[in-house]
Amino acid sequence: MIGYIEGIVKYKDERTLIVSVSGVGYVLFCAPQALARIELEAQITLWTHLAAREDALDLYGFFERDELQFFRLLISISGIGPKSALNILALADITTLTHAITSGDAGYLTKVSGVGKKLAAKIVLELKDKIGTLNISTGVPHAETEAIEALEALGYLPRDTREVVRVLAKEFKTSEDIIRRALQILGGH
Repeated sequence: MIGYIEGIVKYKDERTLIVSVSGVGYVLFCAPQALARIELEAQITLWTHLAAREDALDLYGFFERDELQFFRLLISISGIGPKSALNILALADITTLTHAITSGDAGYLTKVSGVGKKLAAKIVLELKDKIGTLNISTGVPHAETEAIEALEALGYLPRDTREVVRVLAKEFKTSEDIIRRALQILGGH
């Protein structure tokens, strides 16, 4: 088992990156928000999960140990593979996902491609009690979540809004401020 990877980023695309460690290039699958933070030739450390299949050994990388633990909880559910779990993690931050699961909001999870109502309900049912093991705040969704939901209600696609809102949430604290600025950016003003 490979617990973490520490090395230099040599390549990245929209789904993977290659990290050079002592002359060996390891291919890692990562969530889009993690890939957006990674620069070529940067020194990085990622927590990893090794998924062994009949025809491949795939590595999945995460900046935070909580993300890795959440990923492992997701893939423990029948019907959720590593790539689906990464798509779920790409939906929102772990705090927001945890809140959706603990509050029984299966509809929130259906925003992920390939996750229908039945699978979302199964995720909520199976993880609701296990989620406490992650020690993640399950408080009210923060401004970031509210802003994403508001922008989606206005017709913007989640893939267009998530990264913009994540960046703005670092600068602005209220959902109103984030939405106002996001509309300027997404509208091209």
